[in-house]
Amino acid sequence: MSPPDTIRVVNGLSKDAYTYYPILIVGAGESAIALAARLKEEGFDQFRLFERQAGIGGTWWINRYPGVACDVPAAFYSFSFSLNYKWTSLYPEGAEIYKYLGDITEKYHFVDKIQVNTDVSELRWLEDEQLWEATLTHMVPGTGDLSRRAMNQRIAEHGRESVYLRQEKVRARIVCSCAGGLVEPNAWPSTIPGRDSFEGPVFHSARWDHTVDFHDKNVVVIGTGCSAAQFVPRLTKAPYNAKSVTQVMRSPPWVVPKPEPPGGKEKYERLSPTLFSNVPGMAKLFRFLCFANGEKDWFTIFDDNSWNHKTRKTLELQMVDRMKSMVPEKYHEILTPDYAIGCKRRLFDNDWFLSLNNPKMELTTKPITKVSPKSITIGPGRVYPDPDDSNSKAPTDEETIPADVIVLGNGFEVTTWLHPLKIRGRGGKYMQDVWNERGGAQAYLGLAMDGFPNLFIVFGPNTATGHSSVILASENMVEYNIKMIKKILRGDVKTIEVKKEAEVAWTKIVQERNKRGVFNNGCQNWYQRDGWNSTAYPYSQIDFTFRCMFPKWSDWDLQYTRKGLIKKRAQQAAGIILLLGVVVGSYALRRQGSGMFSGLQTLNHLLRQYVKQGLFSALNLVNGVFGVKCQSLVPKTWVWLPPPWHTSDDRVRGGSSRSSLSVLPSNCALFRGHLDIDTLGGAGFASQFQSAAPHNDGSNSENDGIWDLSAYKGIEVEVGAGDGKVYTLILKDEEAQDKRDDGRGKAGINWEADFRANNGGESPAGEEAVGKKVWVAWSDLKPTYRGKKMEDAGVFKPAEIRRIGFMMRSFFGTQQGDFRLELRSITARKLASEGADTTVNNQE
Repeated sequence: MSPPDTIRVVNGLSKDAYTYYPILIVGAGESAIALAARLKEEGFDQFRLFERQAGIGGTWWINRYPGVACDVPAAFYSFSFSLNYKWTSLYPEGAEIYKYLGDITEKYHFVDKIQVNTDVSELRWLEDEQLWEATLTHMVPGTGDLSRRAMNQRIAEHGRESVYLRQEKVRARIVCSCAGGLVEPNAWPSTIPGRDSFEGPVFHSARWDHTVDFHDKNVVVIGTGCSAAQFVPRLTKAPYNAKSVTQVMRSPPWVVPKPEPPGGKEKYERLSPTLFSNVPGMAKLFRFLCFANGEKDWFTIFDDNSWNHKTRKTLELQMVDRMKSMVPEKYHEILTPDYAIGCKRRLFDNDWFLSLNNPKMELTTKPITKVSPKSITIGPGRVYPDPDDSNSKAPTDEETIPADVIVLGNGFEVTTWLHPLKIRGRGGKYMQDVWNERGGAQAYLGLAMDGFPNLFIVFGPNTATGHSSVILASENMVEYNIKMIKKILRGDVKTIEVKKEAEVAWTKIVQERNKRGVFNNGCQNWYQRDGWNSTAYPYSQIDFTFRCMFPKWSDWDLQYTRKGLIKKRAQQAAGIILLLGVVVGSYALRRQGSGMFSGLQTLNHLLRQYVKQGLFSALNLVNGVFGVKCQSLVPKTWVWLPPPWHTSDDRVRGGSSRSSLSVLPSNCALFRGHLDIDTLGGAGFASQFQSAAPHNDGSNSENDGIWDLSAYKGIEVEVGAGDGKVYTLILKDEEAQDKRDDGRGKAGINWEADFRANNGGESPAGEEAVGKKVWVAWSDLKPTYRGKKMEDAGVFKPAEIRRIGFMMRSFFGTQQGDFRLELRSITARKLASEGADTTVNNQE
C-alpha cells in the first residue's frame, strides 16, 4: 500500500504549528498492537500509538495481582498472524502474555511508534479540514497507571503539575480508539460506610500494592469475580502467608472446570513447544480446536431456544454436583446460583473451590455494614439467598471480623465506554450525548458511529463475549477497520462514515436479541446497566467473523476523491462489460452448443487450451535451453472440437463425451503435452478419426510409426467402412500397435477386435469377421450413421463437420516432423435416434 502522506510538522515555527499523523491510535494494549502489526503488514508505518499508562500491554501491564493469568488457552489467546509456539503452559501467567505482546512490537518494528505516559483526552472533528484534532496530555511518568479517582485525589492534594506536564494539539486523518475495557477499576462500594476510618491499606486488585506485607495479616476481600478467584487461593500460601482471608460475596458465580491440556499438564508443557514449532500446522489446528470448543458453548449455552434451555439445565445440575463435591457443606446453599449459567461470566477455575476447605478461609454473603480502624462488621442480614426466603439456612447474624488489609476485587467500569475520552463529531456534538439520546452506549458492529467520520473503534460497545477469546473479537475488528483505512490511505476516499439508519437498526437488533438471551436471565452482571446491555455481542463469533470478513458497503457513506471516483466508475464499467460479455457469450454458446451446460463446458475447455498453449511455449523454451531440438507445438489455429451433438430436431441427447489426446513430437522426450477434445462417442469417434487423417504435406505416414493408439478393452464404436455398410468395432487388445510395412500405402492401426457387420456384410479389407486382428485404414473410417452420411442422418450439422475437419487439418496439416497421437480416455454416451438406439459402451 503506497502511503499518500506521512507524519510531519505543519506550519513550522508559527504559533499555529501542529504535528500531523495519517493514523492516530489511542492505546497500546492488545487491540492497538494487533492494529499496528497489521498496518505494518499492509506496508504502512505512518502511525503513532499514544498510551496513558507507563508501558504497553493494556490490562496485562496494569493487572499484576498474584496468580494473574489467562483463563482461555493461550493458543487461542494469541493472534492468528503471529502465533507463539513457546507458551510454557496452556494457561500462562500475565507476565508471559505481556512478553508475547512486547515481542510482537519488536517483530513488526514499531516500538518507536509507541508513546507512553501520554493521554488522549479529547478528539474534535474539524469539518473544513476533514481532520481530527487530538488533545494530548503529557503526564508525569507512572501517573498514568493510577486510576482516574487516584489521579484526581493526587491533583487535589499536590496540584495539577503532580500528574500533568503539558498539553499538545495534533491532527490526524484517521483515529482508531483501542481503549480497553478492563483498565478503570470500580470504586469502593457506596453502600459500605466507614471507608475513611480504616487504618490499613485498601487497594483494588487491578492496582495491586506490592509493598503491602500480608504475613500474619487478616485480609478482607470484597468480590468473587475472575480476578478474586485467581489471587484469593494464594494469599494463605507462601510468600504471602496471610493469617486469615474473609471473602465477601454478593452472589455466587457459576464455576466450571478449566479444561486440562491434552495428555495432561506435565506432558503438554514438556512437549507442546517442540511439537508446535516443528510440526507444520499443528499450532493452528490446536488454536482452531480451542475456537471450536468455545463456539460449541455458544450453541449449547448462550443461544436462545428450547434446546439451549434443556442443555443449560443439564449443565447447571452437573456444576452444582461438582461444587458440592469440592467445598464444605456449609457453603452449598450460598454457592448454588439462582440464575442461568452464562448470565454472568463463568469462572474457569480448578483452585478456588478447593481453597475454601482451608480453615484460614471464610466465605460469606452477609453485607459489610460497618468499617472500623482495624475491623469490619458483617450483618445482620444477607444479600444471598434472598433475605426474605424463610426456607434458607444461610446465616444472617451480625459479626465483627478483624481486618488489616482490604482488597477490592469488584470488577471494572466496563459500561462507561471510551470514558473519560471526550469525542466531538460533526456539529460539535459529543458522542456521549448521542448515546444518552439513543438509550445507551452503542456502535455499528461495535466499531463506528454516524456523525464521527474516519473514527474507528476496536473493542467497542457490544463486542464482548462470554464464551470466546477477546483476542479473536479484536482481530476481527482490526481486519474490518483495515479494509476501511486502506481506502483512505490509498487516496480513493476522503471520509468514511457509517449511515445513521444502519447504526440505529443494528443497535435495535442487538438490544432486542440480548433481552431474549442468556445475559438477561435473572442475574445482575457487568454486561448491562438499567436494562441497557452495551457489552455483550448477542451472536456467535462465527457470525461476527463473517460480518467482519464481508463489510456491507451499503451501510457506509464514502466521500470519494477524484482519483477514487474515476477508479470506481472504471470498475463499474468493467463489471458492466463483463456482464454483457457473459450474456452475449452465453447466447452464442447456446446457439452453438446444446444449452447453457454445454456452452459453459466449451468455455471451460477453451480456457484450458489457452493455458496449455502457454505451457507448450514455456516448455519449448526450456527445451531450447537444454539444447534439445524440439519442433514447435504451438499452432496458429488451436485444436478445438466444439460439442457436435446439437441437432435442429434435438434427436441426440445426453451428456458429453471426452477424448484426451496427447500430442508430442517423436524427437522430443522432455515433455508430454495434453489436449482435451470434446467429441461424440460412437459415430462421432469415427468421424474424428476420419477428419484427422495423418498427413504431412499429403505424404503417407505409415512407415514413420506415427500413430500410436493406447486403447482400452471394451471400447465399442460404429464405423462405416466405405462400402455402404455399418460395422461395430470392439477393441480387445490393450497394447498400442504400429503398422510400418503394411504396403497398402495407408496409415492405420492393428486392432484385435470383434467386427460385427450390422448389415450382414463382410468385414472390411477382406479379413475374417470375429476375433481376428483386423487392419483398418484411417481413410476407411467414414463418418456414417446407420448407412447414411452423417449430415443426411441429422446427427451432425454440415457446418459442424466442416469445423471438425478444418480444425484438425489446421493443426496437423501445417506442422513438419513426426508426431504421435495417444488416446488417453473416452467417456462414451448413448445416442437416441428415431425408433432405434445406437449404444456405445461406457469406458473411462
